[in-house]
Amino acid sequence: MTEIFVDTDVCLDLLAKREPHYAYAAALFTLADKGELTLFVSSLSFSNLNYLLSRQYNTSEARRILSRFKVLVRVLSVDDKIIELALNSAFRDFEDAIQYFTAIESGITLLLTRNIKDYKKAAIAVQTPELYMLSKGK
Repeated sequence: MTEIFVDTDVCLDLLAKREPHYAYAAALFTLADKGELTLFVSSLSFSNLNYLLSRQYNTSEARRILSRFKVLVRVLSVDDKIIELALNSAFRDFEDAIQYFTAIESGITLLLTRNIKDYKKAAIAVQTPELYMLSKGK
């Protein structure tokens, strides 16, 4: 089964229904819901998503949204090694570095984000959800 690491921005596109990116995020997560692929996120993403959703919704609604979202993904831990790699990396954006090294350390070879410019020197494939879905004919 295809394993894909999903960056926080793509998750937020789905959960906050951010246009014009919502359709591709929804299609991606629908494939996960159908068991056609496995999506992974870092534990950092849940913290970030809770913060961002709490600005749009009340606390209990944000948690309800995240609880429903949790069944679609597998959560990967951010540990000491990942933080060390991120701190010593050439990434300008620390959060992107954490996401990237979480995927790398978990053996995932495809990362989906809308922020591909920050992953120019990535050792794994990095695509937008739109490009991924179009490549799959979806």
